[in-house]
Amino acid sequence: MLNKIARLWWAILLLGTGHAAARETLVIGVENQHYLPVYAYQDGAYLGFARDLFDAYARDRGYHIQYRALPVPRLYASFLDNQVDFKFPDNPQWKKDLRQGRTIHYSDPVVAFVDGTSVRPDRKGAPPEKIRLLGTMSGFTPWAWLERLHAGKVALSENTSLEALLRQTVVGRVDGVYASVAVIHYQLDHVLKQPGALVFDPALPYSRDHYHLSTIKRPEILQDFNQWQRRNGSMIEALKRKHGVEKGVPSE
Repeated sequence: MLNKIARLWWAILLLGTGHAAARETLVIGVENQHYLPVYAYQDGAYLGFARDLFDAYARDRGYHIQYRALPVPRLYASFLDNQVDFKFPDNPQWKKDLRQGRTIHYSDPVVAFVDGTSVRPDRKGAPPEKIRLLGTMSGFTPWAWLERLHAGKVALSENTSLEALLRQTVVGRVDGVYASVAVIHYQLDHVLKQPGALVFDPALPYSRDHYHLSTIKRPEILQDFNQWQRRNGSMIEALKRKHGVEKGVPSE
């Protein structure tokens, strides 16, 4: 009799709380880059604002999130081959040639960003002609500099490590580094411990846009994510402030 009662209460408990094994898993393809405060893949774990945001959504909606970290080229291939459910970060302007003929759905904006050129303070205000060697992350495209790149007026120095690029810029081995302004702030403040060693120069080419979550396979969940973002605006803004993901981004 006691065993029957115990089994009954166990069944009620599982029905009331939702058995963890029954939760649907959503696979988000992410970049295995160190790009804090927005995101990073470090020691087998996904970190940063993006992790906190998607984990919060999953908790509210009863999903389990699997973060699949890949190099940028493999991430595009996996996403377009439907090997992951979602991709983050994404933007419809990136790698347009790969997107042709495909129906890709994008979320409402998740994070505002400015990708721009940071230089040593003594170089701020110099014209673009003074930038001959531009540092950028491997796999990233410095859209605002494409015209000058195609004209041969500037060369790229690519690196998988943003920290290394920043150090090269600080000592003058490259003329400037092109990346997210908020990410550069974070690296200077928390990694290099040299706040102010580089400054964003708005006189040089830059672009501003938003990171989105994208999907080919699950547009219905993307719509739900959009609704969730709208209903949780205050919480999301608090997360943005906590991580500093829009630090240094000028107001529109």
